[in-house]
Amino acid sequence: MQYSSRMSETTWRELSYMSTRSSTMNASSSDHHPLEKIERLASESAVVIFSISSCCMCHAIKRLFCGMGVNPTVYELDEDPRSGKEIEKALIRLLGTTSAVPVVFIGGKLVGSVDRVMASHINGTLVPLLKQAGALWL
Repeated sequence: MQYSSRMSETTWRELSYMSTRSSTMNASSSDHHPLEKIERLASESAVVIFSISSCCMCHAIKRLFCGMGVNPTVYELDEDPRSGKEIEKALIRLLGTTSAVPVVFIGGKLVGSVDRVMASHINGTLVPLLKQAGALWL
């Protein structure tokens, strides 16, 4: 996908550096920086969705994947009092938008928000991406 390929290692490092600079005064050394945590969580499952439990678009994306037979790992940011807000802010910076959720990663790669996921579904590129990541077998 075009959006995934634009998210290069350099961008991750630049965003990580920005995150590190802004959060070092408030975080202890044992805390994970939000972008590092996002990257780690995104790589742990075939499909990862960052969501807010009361968000209707998040619900729609979760239903889309479940309806396709995909069992995504969902991180409800509003249910994580320790790092949910920091992750949400990092996702906003990562996407360059005003709304952080839903954000979907497939095979550890950023697909994007609801508009990118729906466009991929409509143009037929979502299913092959899910198969490649091992989230669909049919």
